[in-house]
Amino acid sequence: MDTVNIEPATKETAIACLMKNYANYNLWANSTLINWLKTKPVATLEREVPSSFPSIRLTLLHIWQTERYWLAILKNEDEPAYGEFTGNMQAVFDALLKTSGELARYINAMTDENVQEKTMIESPWFRCNFRNFEYIVHYANHSTYHRGQVITIGRQLGFTDAPMTDYNLYNIDGKEF
Repeated sequence: MDTVNIEPATKETAIACLMKNYANYNLWANSTLINWLKTKPVATLEREVPSSFPSIRLTLLHIWQTERYWLAILKNEDEPAYGEFTGNMQAVFDALLKTSGELARYINAMTDENVQEKTMIESPWFRCNFRNFEYIVHYANHSTYHRGQVITIGRQLGFTDAPMTDYNLYNIDGKEF
């Protein structure tokens, strides 16, 4: 009888592929947004308006802190310390892009098993034991929500040239960035 060698499947599951694409999309969208914001006066980015976060700067800091939190969760590390951030706007931009890049690199290195395994979270705000892909979808969705707020705040400040950061646009044109 002949021996049949069956190679294990090397293709990723659809969910792992989608999570990696979401992480890359998030980095692209944050980069696109920040490149646009760099063309605006710093004082305007720090100006307060009625919103859940009163300025573009504070909204970006919230996105960054939340992405740091979810990166720590996915890596099974302790929650990062959140002190007062005193850096300038360029430091805000750099910090957010650094963390978004770390998330993308980490998620792109995750195996199918890592993406699908459960991670228990016990925080002061909630307790849950979800699969990692749920957390990845959440952080990407959270960042998308607040990028929309940045655009809306910008509109209140007179900015009329906001870039598109749509997921479909990323899939069509953004993957080359």
